[in-house]
Amino acid sequence: MNIDQGNSLKYESISFIESTSVTESRGQLTVQWKDSFRQIIASCIAHCIVIPAGANMAFSAILLPQLRASKDIPITNSEASWIASLVTISMPLGSILGGVLMDKFGRKKTCMITTIPFAIAWIVLATASNVTVIYLGRTLAGISSGLTTVCLVYVSEITHPNFRAMLLSLNSVYVSFGILLICVLGYFMTWRMVCYALFFIELVVFLFLFLVPESPHWFITFRHNREAAGSSLRWLYRNAKIYSDENRRLTSVPNTENTDQFKFFDINTYRTPVIYKPLVILTVIFVIQQLTGAYVIIFYAIDIFKQIFGNIEGEKEEYLALVFFGIIRFVTALIGAAVSKRVGRRYLLFISGAGMCITTFIGGMYMYAKEGQPDYNGYISLVCVLIYVFFGTLGYLVIPWTLIGELLPVKVRGKLGSLLIGLAYIYMFGIVKIFPTLLSFIGFKWILCGFSAVNLVGIGFVYKYLPETLGKRFSEIEQFFTN
Repeated sequence: MNIDQGNSLKYESISFIESTSVTESRGQLTVQWKDSFRQIIASCIAHCIVIPAGANMAFSAILLPQLRASKDIPITNSEASWIASLVTISMPLGSILGGVLMDKFGRKKTCMITTIPFAIAWIVLATASNVTVIYLGRTLAGISSGLTTVCLVYVSEITHPNFRAMLLSLNSVYVSFGILLICVLGYFMTWRMVCYALFFIELVVFLFLFLVPESPHWFITFRHNREAAGSSLRWLYRNAKIYSDENRRLTSVPNTENTDQFKFFDINTYRTPVIYKPLVILTVIFVIQQLTGAYVIIFYAIDIFKQIFGNIEGEKEEYLALVFFGIIRFVTALIGAAVSKRVGRRYLLFISGAGMCITTFIGGMYMYAKEGQPDYNGYISLVCVLIYVFFGTLGYLVIPWTLIGELLPVKVRGKLGSLLIGLAYIYMFGIVKIFPTLLSFIGFKWILCGFSAVNLVGIGFVYKYLPETLGKRFSEIEQFFTN
């Protein structure tokens, strides 16, 4: 991508996915749904690698209650918090490693590599005999989850701008499906059997990844191989006219880009507006994302539902609420993906932040007003939390991740994007680790009010600083930061 407007033409050849393409309009072509069928198929297959990532986040929600109930492997409260949070602290390792692997070996091969440590992690967990082995399995699973960030880069580079937002939003659909899978399987199966089922899924995903092409973008930028890029492009665009137009745009300008010019630890690298501005914006948005508490509910769903239901005995209500939680996340992710083709990122974040702000405030205040009273109804607070989950999935749980594939320049997207995601996982670790302590000391009602305040701040930040990316070429987004 360009550093200034003078370089925009050079990066236009690299960012082939932004060309307009078989309706003629002022000499350009427009890609229709039928012409993007293979891009959609490739995106759907690539997104399958994040199903276990979603399952991994929600796994502690069923693992911890089952461990406490069965006494199979005795755990303390401190060990329980580590079992939940080890995933998040190990994610940055996988995320940063993924940035190196995807630039060196390619986006597709890195997607395939991701399934291997995940498969090992599920077997380790399924056969665990003590807490230490569970720690090991959770750590491996966390590293694997970090590696799955390659999916966002891969999808952003094989899709046309008209469909890029929608297909990137599928990431949340697949993560939500992984969460729903855990919620449903956890209702019927033991945690060990769930691990075996997830191991089988990894094998299937690995085999399906053989069917998709490598990113033409990667071939051009990191291998300077126009023939291989053309072959991948031919797979993605079966229509001869569109393929010819896209291939011309991809190869028409000599590739003079030095892919080694990005110096990770050179401060001068970050003085260019197209790098430091989106870097700062994404950093703040990821901090807000984690402080909204959207991910905490995934890790501690059963414990949170027990707080909501109060003195209701038994676990039936909590597990049914967990299943509803998974269904809401999945359905909302589908809705978000569908509307993302027409509704901008800013608007979705506004709606998400406002909805989360209102529902958490109402839920917290209701629990405070009815605390200790005999007419307290836990289902009212539960409804507030589930609506909060709906609004969170519509925006803050999804969009910050997809913005990495849109705001960051091509030459830094792999490494710098992986670093940003790694930092987001560190923020997540901090929140997940201290949440049980906060829950014990101040109670869920005040935690909800804190989430409400953070969402209010997020609305203001998005309005002030985040540019709209819907339907924009990468060069247009860069010009926004340059100007």
